[in-house]
Amino acid sequence: MRLDHLSYAAGPDGLAATAQRIGGLLGKSFADGGMHPRFGTRNMILPLADHTYLEVVEVLDHPASDKAPFGQAVRARSALGGGWLGWVIAVDDIEAVERRLGRESAPGNRYLPDGTELTWRQIGVNGLISDPQLPFFVQWDIPDSLHPSTGATGDISLAALEIAGDPQRVSEWLGETVEAPLEDVKVDWVAPNGTPGIMAVQFQTPQGLVRI
Repeated sequence: MRLDHLSYAAGPDGLAATAQRIGGLLGKSFADGGMHPRFGTRNMILPLADHTYLEVVEVLDHPASDKAPFGQAVRARSALGGGWLGWVIAVDDIEAVERRLGRESAPGNRYLPDGTELTWRQIGVNGLISDPQLPFFVQWDIPDSLHPSTGATGDISLAALEIAGDPQRVSEWLGETVEAPLEDVKVDWVAPNGTPGIMAVQFQTPQGLVRI
């Protein structure tokens, strides 16, 4: 169990402009990540150090986005002006998470611009929708060489997450202490003053610490 990636929902200016704005703050350009046909979304990717990455995601005018929980979550966050959608934990045995949560995981896939298909299973997006402090879980079905963090130069890394929420609640959701998947990423927990969830993320960059 480890932190896999962070998701940021595009704002009213759209996917490309949102990714360009964030990339400008971090001093690095995002790459086209392609479409999620099962979810009715598409994303742009920025590989980070420590086998993690940042995605900016946008909902498409596609029937899947109305039916799939992930599409619903992206649409709802973008409708509020965009911003941090959630954090995602990679696991090696998603069946254990299925047994603990009492539901089945859903297949996911994404086609890169060159036609390469990335596949995985995910679970817990409905938990994120009802309580945005909670991460959801993925198990990748691809070689490490195709993981979206591939190509990271190592000069941009996650330094800290600022989450409005309750670490005990998140630990119960994870089935183990919340520190386990976060390893060297510092988490500042603040009491929710409204909707819980990621309030800000701090990145270590060559230009210094950047807070988004």
